[in-house]
Amino acid sequence: MPEQPTPWHTDQWFTSPWNHDADVTADVRIPEDIEFHDVTLRDGEQQAGIVFNASDKMRIAEGLADAGVQRIEAGLPAVSAEDEKALRMIASAGLPSKVYAFSRCMADDVKLAADCGVDGVILEVPSSRHLIELGYRWSVERAIELSTEATGLAHDHGLDVSFFPIDATRAGLEEYLNLVERVATDGHMDALVLVDTFGVLAPQAVSKFVEFSKARFDVPLETHFHMDYGLGVANTLIAAACGARTLQTTVAGVGERAGNVPMEETALALKTLYGVDPGIDTTKLTALSRLVCDLAGVEQPPNRPVTGPQLFDVESGIIATWVRNVRDVDLTECVPYDPRMVGQDPPRIVLGKGSGVDNITDHLEQHGLTVTAEQQAELLQQVKSASLAKKGLLTKEEFAELARSVIGDS
Repeated sequence: MPEQPTPWHTDQWFTSPWNHDADVTADVRIPEDIEFHDVTLRDGEQQAGIVFNASDKMRIAEGLADAGVQRIEAGLPAVSAEDEKALRMIASAGLPSKVYAFSRCMADDVKLAADCGVDGVILEVPSSRHLIELGYRWSVERAIELSTEATGLAHDHGLDVSFFPIDATRAGLEEYLNLVERVATDGHMDALVLVDTFGVLAPQAVSKFVEFSKARFDVPLETHFHMDYGLGVANTLIAAACGARTLQTTVAGVGERAGNVPMEETALALKTLYGVDPGIDTTKLTALSRLVCDLAGVEQPPNRPVTGPQLFDVESGIIATWVRNVRDVDLTECVPYDPRMVGQDPPRIVLGKGSGVDNITDHLEQHGLTVTAEQQAELLQQVKSASLAKKGLLTKEEFAELARSVIGDS
């Protein structure tokens, strides 16, 4: 632990002082009541091949609530009887999180959502002329009429209404303005979702998009970005820094095409890079991510940020030396944050082609073995050769066999 903790170096993380430079933080305006709106059970399930039944959705919702997620989008009830069943179960479960439905701007959808007992509804409609006319084969006026009628009806049913203009970032400026202004005046919206459906917003454009929307519409702003260019987390953080209050994310980043913005990276970044507590219990993130991936039938990359199963494995010899030197003093000298902060185990020194002397020392200690310097050097070469032949890491048993061979040959 540092002798004098700073915002960038605490007993749990060691990030960068650049993040807290006065010029950098001057325009950061993250709302004090920032919150997460999880869309795993709706947009996450839109990832091809993912199927959640009602029981799965209930387990995930309980995990989300346990982790402190403030809002859960529990599904689109019009999709199937099973989705409606799940939504009703979650809405009536007494979870501390608010429960939302996702609905098309259709009167019957709104009535069904209200009947399910949810707190609020996300109401979607296409906002770009090209998608309205080519994708839906509607007129622009029809999209506007459906939006104003549905949002007004949802409000009349006592629902909190977040208006969700699909493809907003590819819409012409006037198209976007016309639609949202008509909803604001002729319909109803308690919040406006800034929707980058295809993940095409460049980071330097995010602040303009947020500031423009904030200046024109006097309602809280939400974000809904995608990972098609891998920019969703960064763009969400920029939007939050510009004042967006509600961040729509999924667990493990599951979702349509390249996926939605992952909650794990976003929540951890807010806490460790910006010093903002988003109300998420980060120690629950790894278990929650593994639950969702297990139920979804998808495998996490081993080095996935925050929750990857091999994220904190150390094969490189020089890094193994760092770990051995600092792990009992200040672990954050060799990792940006303590793995235990996200429910992971501390760094584990492993054995492979890139290993060094300290990897061998660490494993000899684990086995209670003592060798000479010459034996250690020989054992290191044996480990490298075995790893190359195997094209992978060695197990503890394989190392023990090599060690016995080297010691026995002496």
